Amino acid sequence: MPLLETPLRHAVFSRRIIMFGLLFFALYCSLMLTLTWHDRELQHQQLLESSSLTLQKDLNSHQRLLSPLLPFTQTPCDSIGQELSSRAAIAGDLRTLLLVNNDHAYCSSTTGAFDLPVSDISAQVDTTQDSDIQLIKGTSFQPGKPALVMWLKTPGSAQSGVLTMMDLTLAPFQLMMANHPEITGIALENHGNAMTSWQSQLTPLNRLPAVPLHRLAVAGYPLEFTLYGSHLAARDYQLTALGGIPLTLMVMLIAWLALYYVCDPGKQILLAIKRGEFHVEYQPLIASASGAAYGVEALLRWHHPRQGMIPPDIFIRVAEKQNVIIALTRHLFQLVARDAKMLCQHLPAGTHMGLNLSPLHLEDEGFRQDVLKWVATMPENHFNYVFEITEHIMVREKNAEAIFSWLRQNDIRIAIDDFGTGHSALIYLEKYPFDYLKIDRGFIQPLSSDTLTSPVLDTVLQLAHKLKLKTVAEGVETREQEAWLINRGVSHLQGYLYSRPLKPEGLISWFEQHAALKIAS
Repeated sequence: MPLLETPLRHAVFSRRIIMFGLLFFALYCSLMLTLTWHDRELQHQQLLESSSLTLQKDLNSHQRLLSPLLPFTQTPCDSIGQELSSRAAIAGDLRTLLLVNNDHAYCSSTTGAFDLPVSDISAQVDTTQDSDIQLIKGTSFQPGKPALVMWLKTPGSAQSGVLTMMDLTLAPFQLMMANHPEITGIALENHGNAMTSWQSQLTPLNRLPAVPLHRLAVAGYPLEFTLYGSHLAARDYQLTALGGIPLTLMVMLIAWLALYYVCDPGKQILLAIKRGEFHVEYQPLIASASGAAYGVEALLRWHHPRQGMIPPDIFIRVAEKQNVIIALTRHLFQLVARDAKMLCQHLPAGTHMGLNLSPLHLEDEGFRQDVLKWVATMPENHFNYVFEITEHIMVREKNAEAIFSWLRQNDIRIAIDDFGTGHSALIYLEKYPFDYLKIDRGFIQPLSSDTLTSPVLDTVLQLAHKLKLKTVAEGVETREQEAWLINRGVSHLQGYLYSRPLKPEGLISWFEQHAALKIAS
C-alpha cells in the first residue's frame, strides 16, 4: 500500500496484528515448553538420584545390622536365636532373619531352629557369592507380597552366612514424585524382574513399557530404578497457554501501538521531520515587464527513504487532516531560515520570498508568534516576504481581516493562491487587502497561439487591474502562453518555461546564469 496514497485499511491492519500475535504465541509456547522440558529432565534425574541414594542408605544400614552375625553361623540356634530376634525387631522392615550353614538355613528370627535348603527359600540367591540381592515373589508367611532377599557370606566359609528377607515398597519414592503428574510410574529392576508402582506382583522386564524416561542404578547393588511417563504433563501445556494468552495480548497491544505509530500518516510526517527527510526547493518568479527574476517561491518536498518522492498535494492534505500541518509549517520556516543564510550571499537584496500557508495555521493561536520567530531568524533586511494563502481561509476564518491586517503591519505581503479553484467569490478580492493574485495553472495550460480568448480568465484579470492587484500566472510552459499573458497585463510569471523548482545550490547557479543573460541581452 503506497505511503499516504490510500487510507490504511483496518482489516489489513488487524490481520497483521493477529498474525503477529499468533506467531508470538507459538514462539512463546515453544520456548516455555522447551525450557520446561529441560527443567523436567533435570528434576527427573534429581528424583532418581534421591531415590537411589535413599535405597542405598537403607541397604547399607541393613548390611551394618547383619554383619555382626556372620561369626555366629556355626553357633547353635538356641544360643543365637534371641540375638536374631532382637536385630530383626530393630530393623523394623525385616520379615525374617536367617542363619545359613553349608547352604542350609538352620535358624530363623521368627520360628527358631529348623533346617531348609536356601534354594527352597529363594532359588535365585547365589550363596557362593560374598553378597547377593534378589527380588522374590513372596515368602511362606506372605506368599503374594514381593520381598527383597539380601545375602551376606561369612568370610572364609563355604556357603555359610546371613540371609534376610525384607519388606520393600515403592511408596516413599512415589511420594517424592507426587508433584509430578507427568510421571506415570516407577520400577525397581533386578535380575529379570521388577517391582512396579502400578502392579502388586513382580513384573518380568520384557513386560515393562518399552521406552522409559530415565534409568539409574543403585550404587553397589544389582538394582536399578526406572522412571516412566513423559517430560511434559497436560498441566504444563495448560499453564503455558494461560501464561501466554495475557502476555500475547499485551505484546499485540504494544505491536498495535507501534504499528499504528509507524503506519499512521500523521506520525509518519512527524517522524520524517525528526529524521530530516524534508527539504525546500525554490522556483524563480519572473517580472513580465523586464524578464528579470524578482523572487522565489519556497516549496516543501519530502523524499521518503523507501518510497522516494511523496507528492506535495498528498502529504500536505494528509498533514491538514491529521492535524500536523502546523508542525510541518514550522519545519518549513526552519528549513527556509537555514537556506536563507546561504542564499542571501548570492540573491540580491529585496528578493521576494513566497511561502504557502495552511488556513489551519492561520487560525492557530500561536501563528503570530511563529511568524515573528521565523522573521527573526532570517537575514535582516534582505528578503521581502509573501505569504500565499488559499481562498479557504476567507471562508473558514472569521478573523481573516484582522490576520491580514497584522501581516501587512509586519511588512508581509499577501497573495491569494490558486484563485478560482475553490470557494471562488470575486467579492473577496475587493474586501481584503491582497497584494498578489496567483492564477492557477489550470487556467494557463489551455492557452496557446490559437487561443483567442478565455472569458473567465479575462474577467479575473480585468477585476485584478481595477483593484490594482499584481497578478502571478503559475504553470507557464510555452512562449505562446507567456505572450498571451503579457498581452493581458499579467505582471509576474512562474513555470517550467523559466525554471523547475531548484535546491539552494541550483537556485544560486540559476540566478547567476539568468543575471548574466540579462546583462548580455
